[in-house]
Amino acid sequence: MMLLRSVARAFTTSRAALGLAGRALGLWTARRWTVALAAGVVSALVVGIPTDVVPNPVFGRSVPVQWWNYPILAATAVLGGLVVASYAGGRSGPTRLGPLGGAMSFLAVGCPTCNKLVLVFVGSSGALTVWAPLQPLLGVLSVVLLGFAAVRRLSGEVACPVAVRG
Repeated sequence: MMLLRSVARAFTTSRAALGLAGRALGLWTARRWTVALAAGVVSALVVGIPTDVVPNPVFGRSVPVQWWNYPILAATAVLGGLVVASYAGGRSGPTRLGPLGGAMSFLAVGCPTCNKLVLVFVGSSGALTVWAPLQPLLGVLSVVLLGFAAVRRLSGEVACPVAVRG
């Protein structure tokens, strides 16, 4: 229920919030941009290495990387970097959407038959026939959640909403 409330609030983000987020980015120092860049690289590696979207000798996949894995990974890196760097300013409150979006992108770009939880719940044939077709949708949802988290955090840096009591 809490998750649904968070998502519902996130969908109320308006054009004004996007403008405020853009204004906040314009006020960032070189230090914050450096944090964003470093956090973006770390995000790409944390999601990309274990899922083998970033080729490496440690992890492998039994199902090839799909074309859409790369843009999801790139968007996760950029938005994850912005969200993490937004904490460097220390002005706005926490959000649950950023970590949730990051975790969802990990599940989205991962090998469907390499995920032990998926195998336990739907088996190997279900991983390919049920889970794999859902992964692109999960990837888009993860990017949307990361985007909302970034806009919420950034817009809160320049304009913090005040509750009015009647």
